[in-house]
Amino acid sequence: MKKLSFLFTICLFSLFAFSQQTTFLVTGKVIDAANKTPLIAASVFAQNTTTGTATNNEGIFTLRLNNGGYDLVITFTGYETVSKRISTADAYNNNIVIELKQKDKAMEEISIIASNEVKNGLEKYGDFFIENFIGKTANSKQCSIQNKEALKFYFSKKRNRLKVLASEPIIVKNPALGYTIKYTIDSFTYDYGTLASAYIGYPLFEAMQPADSAQAMLWQANREVAYKGSILHFMRSVYNKNLKEEGFEIQFLLKNAGIDSAIQLKNFYAALNYKKDDSTMLVEIYPNQPDVAVLYKNEKPVADYLEQNDELPKEFQLSLVNTTAAQSIGIEQNGYYFDQNDITINGYWSWEKVGDMLPYDFNPSR
Repeated sequence: MKKLSFLFTICLFSLFAFSQQTTFLVTGKVIDAANKTPLIAASVFAQNTTTGTATNNEGIFTLRLNNGGYDLVITFTGYETVSKRISTADAYNNNIVIELKQKDKAMEEISIIASNEVKNGLEKYGDFFIENFIGKTANSKQCSIQNKEALKFYFSKKRNRLKVLASEPIIVKNPALGYTIKYTIDSFTYDYGTLASAYIGYPLFEAMQPADSAQAMLWQANREVAYKGSILHFMRSVYNKNLKEEGFEIQFLLKNAGIDSAIQLKNFYAALNYKKDDSTMLVEIYPNQPDVAVLYKNEKPVADYLEQNDELPKEFQLSLVNTTAAQSIGIEQNGYYFDQNDITINGYWSWEKVGDMLPYDFNPSR
């Protein structure tokens, strides 16, 4: 009986120790999809974080990440970029194998020829792209792209659409928040008919080294201002079920006879059909209505935003979220949510772009 009791105590201690861990390890191998040989020095990083590495001589990588969820991004020159969703549940999975396919150069050349590259694209569209990619906020205005020559601009008269690609990851310096962002752009598009922009890509953050303690404190303060009311702040608040305490309110938007109306909700989490899986620590929400208004009441919209949107409320920040029908949203404990392609965002969050982004491993001081 003593031996069994001792073993039971060890098991309990192991489970307790695991529950207290705040990080997890991800280990895997990157290989060529055709011949299965390891790819050496392939870039592997958790997108929208400050954590990345390169594969060793055997194509193996190891990353230590804060608990939560991520898109693991793998790139290698001449190969197609691969993204794989991972989470804390992968902590014991040491057999992740990522196969990369070589790019089809012939198809790539045909695509480029057919897409009408603008020869003086940077001169003609550069400032426009920067405003719609980096943003127009106070933080955005301090940002700069270090390798603008990597940008390629394509305009389709038939679709009345601008498309921007990059021959290499673009380097964005953000001295307002103290980050350098290496942004691998899949594509950026702007539709002149709908005035809507969309971009898909993989950002990797690197924290700048402060010159002194005063600069370090300024960066932390600026980051906390950027965090408050952001979509990262919101998703974490949904996960932790403390929306009201963090200054958020949600309402459903309904259209009746062509007239929009907002429905106030007594129980946010019942309206979102909130469910949490205690084994995977994953939260799923499925809003009862597809159009959700998110009000952040702890801060007013900044003056620049109100000048461009003077018909919107001035007492709180208003963002609009549209979810795809019959699709739930998964939220991890670090604020990572998926599938992000099933969500359309407008309002205040769409005004704050790359210049106000924070990595998933940012934590406000409390």
